[in-house]
Amino acid sequence: MTMSEDPFKEYESDLRKAERRVAGEIDPGARAVVVAVAVLLAMVSLVLPHTGSVTGLEVLSLTPEAAAERVTIVSKIFVYLVAIFGIAMSMLALLTRRWVLAWIALCGCAIACVAGMLAWWSRNTPGVGGVEPPSGVGVGLILGWIAVFVLTFHWSRVVWARSSYHLAMEAERRRQAAEQEAYASALYRKDPDDQS
Repeated sequence: MTMSEDPFKEYESDLRKAERRVAGEIDPGARAVVVAVAVLLAMVSLVLPHTGSVTGLEVLSLTPEAAAERVTIVSKIFVYLVAIFGIAMSMLALLTRRWVLAWIALCGCAIACVAGMLAWWSRNTPGVGGVEPPSGVGVGLILGWIAVFVLTFHWSRVVWARSSYHLAMEAERRRQAAEQEAYASALYRKDPDDQS
């Protein structure tokens, strides 16, 4: 049997295409529900008080009330990260099930975890030089911070998990490569004087 007669040779390109397609997809499974709930909590955090009486939406839209409450730059960055990565990118990744979008959501949520800690810290720092200390941390900031922690954990698990279909495709490719190598090795070891 020659290499062109290999029954799997004609399906090799189809298998490679299917594997590439599957490699770009995620299968969140039951984690999809947890991610969806965390996205919902992140949305709710934006309508709750972030600090004092200022909501996350007011921080997001840079209203005069947010300026009067002396919202720091790290609080603004945190709210933007929650809106962009915790809500928008996470919803997009969940709906499209694309690995790249889940990876972007993971990275943005991880950065939001750090920004949330700094935002919390900045709201608890007393004023200097006779300046009145800012209002403390609001329930919206706390809920948003918890939501991005949950999203970071679950997106990391989803991004690094491999679907059973992807593992089966990889095993099939390995099996085919081993068969081709064994066939090539058998041809190489064949006695050149043997004309049969």
